[in-house]
Amino acid sequence: MLSIKDKIKLLDFFKILSQDELDVLYGISKIATYPQGYTLYYEEEVKDTMFFLVEGVAKTYKVDRQDNEIFLNYIYDNTLISEVSSLDDNHIVCLSNVEFIKNSIILEVDYLAFKEYFIQTHILTIQFLHEIIRKNKQLYCIIDREIVFDAMAKVAYSLYDDLVMFNKLKRQEVANMLHIQPATLSRVLKKLLRLNIIAVETTTISILQRDALKKIFNGVSE
Repeated sequence: MLSIKDKIKLLDFFKILSQDELDVLYGISKIATYPQGYTLYYEEEVKDTMFFLVEGVAKTYKVDRQDNEIFLNYIYDNTLISEVSSLDDNHIVCLSNVEFIKNSIILEVDYLAFKEYFIQTHILTIQFLHEIIRKNKQLYCIIDREIVFDAMAKVAYSLYDDLVMFNKLKRQEVANMLHIQPATLSRVLKKLLRLNIIAVETTTISILQRDALKKIFNGVSE
């Protein structure tokens, strides 16, 4: 079984750290395991811990006024889970709900200590800013998917962005995730099949023309 030191070394975020710096990180961190279906935190919770996903899969979502779940995105291995919106605060305000969809291993880091040792000293400031920028880009993609894209663009983007998960989910689950009707999803997939952009074997989809998918959600007609 891997130690906390081994698990931290699996995360690209910390690969630039020296051994002495890693020793500091070990002292302010712990490893936790969570089962499938467990909710790590809810929207608007305040945390003094920063979370990294070492192994597993999680999803982020919001809930509207009618208690409908609005899917945002999936989180995979080797990723910062926490949504940090300010470097001025000594805590993290959660911007969405996070639920594990597979048994997962999490690195939990004391956020205030992390800021003092690694951000205020500029050791990991660049890496941290890269993560914030990446999450901002992800947010713009979600806005496009939910507001700008039509059904064809939603499906094309989902296939392009995460084919593995698309194939793991049932078609009803994909339709729910994209907020379209199952019949609409079926029609779009059939059209992509006719255009020879995708291929389907049993229920598994493969992409034949990746650039063509990109053109669809970038607004270039096929």
